Amino acid sequence: MAWYPGAIKMELQPESDAQPAIRPTQFIVHSIVAPWTARRTYEYWRDSTNLESHFGVDYQGDVGQYIGTETRADANAGANRRHDGTGAVSAETASNLEASDPWNAKQIENLIAIGVWLHERHGIPLRICRGHGDPGFGYHSMFPQWSTSGTACPGRARIRQFREVVFPGIVARANGHTTPQEDDMALTREDIEKVAQRVWEKDHFINVPWGTETNGQWMAKSILVDNGARLRALQAAVTELAARGAARDAVLARLAEGGGLSAADAQRAAEAGATAALDRLAIALAAEGEG
Repeated sequence: MAWYPGAIKMELQPESDAQPAIRPTQFIVHSIVAPWTARRTYEYWRDSTNLESHFGVDYQGDVGQYIGTETRADANAGANRRHDGTGAVSAETASNLEASDPWNAKQIENLIAIGVWLHERHGIPLRICRGHGDPGFGYHSMFPQWSTSGTACPGRARIRQFREVVFPGIVARANGHTTPQEDDMALTREDIEKVAQRVWEKDHFINVPWGTETNGQWMAKSILVDNGARLRALQAAVTELAARGAARDAVLARLAEGGGLSAADAQRAAEAGATAALDRLAIALAAEGEG
């Protein structure tokens, strides 16, 4: 059995000795839907149910560990222990009664520290799980195989924090980047592309049901393609408008030197062309707004 040195050991018996061994390949985070301390969570596992997680992370900064990380715990349904002996390590985190609040700074720090230790102790790879059996890091509602009856755990606010703060924090610290603040620097093109990718993941990836594991990626790609087409349509309309304006100016210039049309006729003809171009531009803009 393996015990995290940053936790208060509160060993559950008989589970700790009786449950089968696992080879940890995943770390899955939960919200317990109660503002409990690590000690109160232990008491709940001990007295009220035969289910449990490996860790409890409370608001005050305490971490409790109830089962060694090489022993099965029961919080992750099909990820608890697989036929090949692999399984997930689980951490319950204190929350409000609706599981709608974000993790506080102490909880985030503890989740990052546990994640780094699991990577170093058990070799859990520094990636978000790509499937329900794929080694890496995740949250309870990520795959239906991790819940027997469906769940929104750990809640939208915490899912966002997991992707934007907790998991990047684990990767950064595991790679030796421990300083949270760095000198301000101008964004490179690569930085901008990473930010754009993160925006698409935020808006079109984490909120897609996990019926298929590639839904979110396909959706983001298709939206980018659609927006590219709209942008090209806008550019074409603007280019045409500019060209018609230049043509009108040329006609008026020739009339100034003498020509067969009156100035008023030429002006009306040129403005009609410009109006048509503006109409096309308005249609393109409307399509962009609807998208």
